[in-house]
Amino acid sequence: MDQTKRQPRKLGWRFVLIALALALLVSGLVRSLWLDVYFIPSASMEPLLGTGDRILVSRTDFIGEPVRHGDVVVFDGRGSFAPLSSGASPLQDALATAGHWFGLTGSDTTYVKRVIGLPGDHVVCCDDNQHLTVNGQALAEPYLYEGDVASKQKFSVIVPEGRLWLLGDHRSMSADSRSLLGAPGGGMVPLDRVIGRPVQIIWPLDRFAAVPRPAETITTTKDGQ
Repeated sequence: MDQTKRQPRKLGWRFVLIALALALLVSGLVRSLWLDVYFIPSASMEPLLGTGDRILVSRTDFIGEPVRHGDVVVFDGRGSFAPLSSGASPLQDALATAGHWFGLTGSDTTYVKRVIGLPGDHVVCCDDNQHLTVNGQALAEPYLYEGDVASKQKFSVIVPEGRLWLLGDHRSMSADSRSLLGAPGGGMVPLDRVIGRPVQIIWPLDRFAAVPRPAETITTTKDGQ
């Protein structure tokens, strides 16, 4: 009699464990192939993305359609923005992976920035009106954080084939391609390191909103004004 009573309870726990395993498997497939969740740990992309935002990132937006000027991209910064090895212990790596998986923490090797330069572009800061120029055309940058200038750091770079030149929207708070001038790779991020594009802010709820993709090109300023 005792065995008969205990059998349904055992089956119940097995069902829960199987359902949990299947849910994790489906979630893993979705996050690896379609949509993933990322945590924004800094103010470098304000006002578009704020510190503490959780965002959905589409892994499919750039399949069949190339990255273009003005796109906001999430990318793996290993070998460009981040060192190849962080030196963290296995336990620290495991905790960091778990935190990233649940959207609770950021990743030490994953970044989000805006595409300013595509392969072959000549990006310069700045013209006489303090605008960035790409191939001699001054850029209108309506996404810049209020009060920020295009860049206080002067530079003139030609983006190699297969690479991107990336900047944050909150320029005074952003460590980006400018910060790595003179370093190996010069702050140029390989195209194949792009993970995807932010499509939705999902947390906090008062910031719940779609993240629209900008027009096909960054609008240039009229007559450099």
